[in-house]
Amino acid sequence: MNRIVKIFAVVLIGILLAGCGKREYRDGMESLENGKYEEAIKSLEKAVEKKRSVGDACRGIGIAKWEIEDFEGALEAFEAALQNGAEETAMLCNLMGSCKLKLGEPLEAVEYYEKGLAREDCTDKLKQEMKFNVIAAYEKLEDWENVKTKLAEYTAEYPEDEQALKEAEFLETR
Repeated sequence: MNRIVKIFAVVLIGILLAGCGKREYRDGMESLENGKYEEAIKSLEKAVEKKRSVGDACRGIGIAKWEIEDFEGALEAFEAALQNGAEETAMLCNLMGSCKLKLGEPLEAVEYYEKGLAREDCTDKLKQEMKFNVIAAYEKLEDWENVKTKLAEYTAEYPEDEQALKEAEFLETR
């Protein structure tokens, strides 16, 4: 009987320890959903340390770091997410492209946006956002021919976007 109690205790401790990483992951995701980004990062980093839902935890860290405008940290976390089995989605490509754009790397940003636009999971709303982001990246590159071409395509596809229409008008005067 004493041996059974010891085995049960060891199994119970193992179960409790195995669940610890899951708790940190759940707590981190809850903090992320509630806009408590620093708290989310701490919890999700603990989940990563305990090797629980590593890819998803890294993606959560990336989103939290994006929200606090740590674009370099966000990009590193998104890359770690992909290296640890997180799915490369259109949304993730958009976020990675936007990090690159914020970090002053517009050509790499365009590559991420184009990769995201080619994905089957790219929603119409996300497609519109990424197409607009491509225009912004070409503006940063001062590649005015691509800006004009992409903007003409964009305004033909999204004629209700007043910001783009104003941008197109402005470019005509240049």
